[in-house]
Amino acid sequence: MTERFFAPCPRGLESPLAVELAAQGGQYVAPAEGGVAFSGPHELAYHANLESRLASRILWQVAHGRYRNEDDLYKLVHGIEWTKHFRVERTLRVDVAATGSPLASLEFATLKVKDAVCDRFRDDTGKRPSVNKQRPDIRVHAYLAEREATIYLDTSGEALFKRGWRHDADAAPLRENLAAGLIALSGWTPGTPLLDPMCGSGTIAIEAASIAADRAPGLARTFGFQKLAWFDGPAWQRIRQRAHDRVRKAPRARSIFASDIDAHALVQCRGNAATAGVAEWIEIAPADLLARTAPAPTGMLIANPPYGVRLDDEAKLAAFYPKLGDALKQRFAGWTACLLTGDLRLAKLIGLKPSKRTPLYNGNIECRLFRFEIVAGRPVRGPHSAPVASE
Repeated sequence: MTERFFAPCPRGLESPLAVELAAQGGQYVAPAEGGVAFSGPHELAYHANLESRLASRILWQVAHGRYRNEDDLYKLVHGIEWTKHFRVERTLRVDVAATGSPLASLEFATLKVKDAVCDRFRDDTGKRPSVNKQRPDIRVHAYLAEREATIYLDTSGEALFKRGWRHDADAAPLRENLAAGLIALSGWTPGTPLLDPMCGSGTIAIEAASIAADRAPGLARTFGFQKLAWFDGPAWQRIRQRAHDRVRKAPRARSIFASDIDAHALVQCRGNAATAGVAEWIEIAPADLLARTAPAPTGMLIANPPYGVRLDDEAKLAAFYPKLGDALKQRFAGWTACLLTGDLRLAKLIGLKPSKRTPLYNGNIECRLFRFEIVAGRPVRGPHSAPVASE
């Protein structure tokens, strides 16, 4: 039986995600703003959750209909035979998102959806599922357009960018699926030297190493579909075992490089790479981007340079970007550099002409992925090239 799914993703990654889902067997793949719709059998949810590097979640559509008010929404949700999808003992969370909805309060809409699910269970079983907003077994998602509502069950559980390897508890500046998106948009292929010279906790390098090792990003975690009624444990174990068996061993000569000037960041990077099972794929070393040399004659440099929020940060970055352009021209001629930034001054101040600008969002921050083909040149000269004291 063919089911309908929707995979949300960071805005700007819809096209590469569509290619990825089609390669995994998705049918009727249709990119939309903020995600990709696709169809296939229930088992496709196993593959998409296990293999997708770019999706944030895999949502399974269980209802769709017109509505005008909260009562219509309640009737739509109450009309779903929820006992066919999960047991009443499962804990529940409801999330509602909307675009152009006539409803005045999304909080009230969320309450109506929750009540409709619980009331239908009570009508059918005499019991109501409990709500757990922190660690629910089941997540119900409702998306409200101007006149139509779509109800989904989340087959992922925790967001898919949570691969299970991150040691650092602090919020990472770059989520794993966005890092994988930068790699996909860059056109990098395993075997080509890749460097993140401002690696932080190692997200870009670890994602690249996982691709090179053909290691499924969801191999070390569990998923929401394991709590749904149609979950087939033996079938899932066979799929997971095949993914485990195909993981490649690292070659003797490493082609993925990560460096940073911050010693604490390098400790995090090494720990994360080890937990991710790709430590042998990455050469991690301390280095200042403005002074380090290229690790190979040609290659791909992918980085997420800092972009400031405060005025003093902006002044420091205005001095840093020309130095970055100088370093790239002096030491990385023959390389391609892909730099993600929310500071749109970078393209002007770096003194390099971008061959491509791709709009992306890092959370709610509008960014650009600038692509530069590096050729040897003279240092950038201008009013912003004065030295700035390092911190």
